[in-house]
Amino acid sequence: MGANPLLGVIFHWLGGFASASFYVPYKRIRLWNWEIFWLAGGVFSWAIAPWTFALLNTHDLLGVLARTPASTLGWCWFWGAMWGFGGLTFGLTMRYLGLSLGMAVALGLTTAIGTLGPPIFHGTIGEIAAQTSGQLTLLGILVTLVGIVVVARAGQRKDAELGDGASAGVAEFNLKKGLVIAVFSGVMSGCFAWGLDAGQPIRDLTLAAGTSPLSQGLPVLCVVLAGGLTTNAVWCAVLIARNRSFGQYFGTVADPGALADPGMGAPLGDEPVPQARRAPLLVNYLLAALGGTLWYFQFFFYTMGESQMGRFGFSSWTLHMASIILFSTLWGFALKEWLGASTGTRVRVWAGIGLLVGATVIIGLGNMLGQHAG
Repeated sequence: MGANPLLGVIFHWLGGFASASFYVPYKRIRLWNWEIFWLAGGVFSWAIAPWTFALLNTHDLLGVLARTPASTLGWCWFWGAMWGFGGLTFGLTMRYLGLSLGMAVALGLTTAIGTLGPPIFHGTIGEIAAQTSGQLTLLGILVTLVGIVVVARAGQRKDAELGDGASAGVAEFNLKKGLVIAVFSGVMSGCFAWGLDAGQPIRDLTLAAGTSPLSQGLPVLCVVLAGGLTTNAVWCAVLIARNRSFGQYFGTVADPGALADPGMGAPLGDEPVPQARRAPLLVNYLLAALGGTLWYFQFFFYTMGESQMGRFGFSSWTLHMASIILFSTLWGFALKEWLGASTGTRVRVWAGIGLLVGATVIIGLGNMLGQHAG
């Protein structure tokens, strides 16, 4: 089956929608600390779902991984662990820089490094830039970065107009500390793309075992996400020990003072938490499983999209980031987060959405031209 960039863009949009949606079930979890529901959902995101779908959709998964060079497995795990640090520090970026500057720096770096890093490392960026198809793809990446900035600034204006607490005035604003954390978060978050790039030998072995090209990336996710699980599990364990919250998994009453997201500094849920209530364990576990599995689906579809992008598969990371921001913003409208924002602010955010949609079209066209040129 040959590459089909149009199909690849659709898969990336499905992945972006899954990523933008995974936190919706998490918001319904009650009386669990952040570290409790994050780790519960993460077990599905980084362990159960990757192995389940890889076993169902590929041939000889264990044999493929057993035949993979140890260095390849090590690098995939390492880049996944580094990506975990980026996700954990993203909330701190918002705390110290605010939505506009924080998103622009962190997500802009993540997009640029995750997209351009691998071709620069492999020495193919010059060849890409010398071709019309490559130039079109790079233009799409640039338009994505502009779209990120426009959406972020619209979000800042919306918060200022609606007076959404500390995010409007950035009560803890600290430019120096915020920029350091934002750069760290952006660089580390882009490491996921490096992990996927390092997994090419696994994809080759998977194809040789008879797996469909569409599912060739699923075994790579098992290894990269194991690295992410390591980082997140260690941090959650630290928080569980600090907050003495482990008993919440079995119904212990939560401490209302500990129910804040340590990254964002905001309470979980929309209402005060009475100390006397007990957590609805079955509902919480089901919501964590749903949210965690949705989170995994972003990369389930990502690997499928990447398999269809042909010679410029590196552009998949940009499509992924653009889709996440696009659908996250649309979720904001669906949840009425933009209700009451001025017409000018709404025009600005829709302009940003238009840029992101346009960027995916440009990148798709670049990939199609590259496919025909190849």
